Amino acid sequence: MSGSTLFERILDPANRANPYPLYAEMRKTPVARQEDGTYVVSTHAELARLISDPRISSDDLPDPRKFRWTGHPVTDLLVRPVRAEIRKRHRPFIFRDPPDHDRLRAQVMRCFTPERVRGMRDKTQRITDDLIGKMRGKGRIDLVDDFSYPLPVTVICELLGVPPEDEPRFHGWATQLATALEPNQRDDAETQARNEVCFNEIADYIRDLIKDKRKAPQEDILSDLATDRDGMNDYDLIATAVLLLVAGHETTVNLITNGMLTLLRFPGHLERLRAEPETAPRLIEELLRYEPPVHYRTRLALADIPVAGTTIPKDAPVILLLAAGSRDPLRFPDPDRFDPDRPDNRHLGFGGGLHYCVGAPLARIEAEVALVSLVRRLKGPSLVKDPPPYRPGASLRGPRHLPLALEGVADE
Repeated sequence: MSGSTLFERILDPANRANPYPLYAEMRKTPVARQEDGTYVVSTHAELARLISDPRISSDDLPDPRKFRWTGHPVTDLLVRPVRAEIRKRHRPFIFRDPPDHDRLRAQVMRCFTPERVRGMRDKTQRITDDLIGKMRGKGRIDLVDDFSYPLPVTVICELLGVPPEDEPRFHGWATQLATALEPNQRDDAETQARNEVCFNEIADYIRDLIKDKRKAPQEDILSDLATDRDGMNDYDLIATAVLLLVAGHETTVNLITNGMLTLLRFPGHLERLRAEPETAPRLIEELLRYEPPVHYRTRLALADIPVAGTTIPKDAPVILLLAAGSRDPLRFPDPDRFDPDRPDNRHLGFGGGLHYCVGAPLARIEAEVALVSLVRRLKGPSLVKDPPPYRPGASLRGPRHLPLALEGVADE
């Protein structure tokens, strides 16, 4: 992609394994206008400022296409336009601004309580032990398929109250819907058509599940949301459930995989975590700075916004390049060094402001349980291929597969 802009090179899958040199180039211009009129913000101070600026909107998804001729008049002229309008009005709350965002988020947080999240630690440990136990007798595993994917997916399904036998249906849905975060895909007609089909399928499934929860509520988040008399309407409830499922599939998978990849690249830190598991919380925070699962979020300027000597004009698309900010040398000394003992590690790994990640406490628990258990029980793990193959997305960045060679698996 010679001749392309820096951000286009960041989106190029050829640079997925190591985008950090491009981030360093991007930081030379803290607020950089791209040829298509998008403004990319890449330095920590400016990101920290804009992430809480009410003039920066999260409501930046393109409107769903209401008409697409497929030869079925009732569907094409009636059903599809109505469904498109519903999707536009009832987007997941990460794509909405106050007051709708605040109302929906508050309703979710009433169910996503600290007590409920802390209660998942023992269950996470049991699922982790079971998955690692299945690695016995194998000289080689794929950490993504054998561990990093099934662990958080099982946890979020149990937390939400999704039947475990339905879990495999979400893999394809989650992967497809995550393309809405990629600015170079969200306007593509074929991607929009696939996302429409995918969202309708998952929405139909969630709608039936909500009916079941109302008939027979259980101890799970979806039951609580579905039976809350002062809660959200069904359209918002479906969009929220889809968001929690997709986020639970896509982000912690990358956090765990990126974490193990980093530890295998720096075996001294792996040995230290094995010997001193109490250091895990600090190590997780450094992972969120050094190799975060979410690299950027898109926004829209609601007004002219002067920042770092540049004015972002009203209606301009904005990219908040969070992962570049977390390696800004003006904020973090020696930022390209993995250092779990780093003081004052206020990274941007979970975003910030109104949209700070709802699932951050759960992700921290899952990553801590997973990495401590892996380094304690896997004997002689080593990378088969470095760098590993990466998933196509640049926003949610992580390996597609992480093949590891093993010498054995220790008992629990």
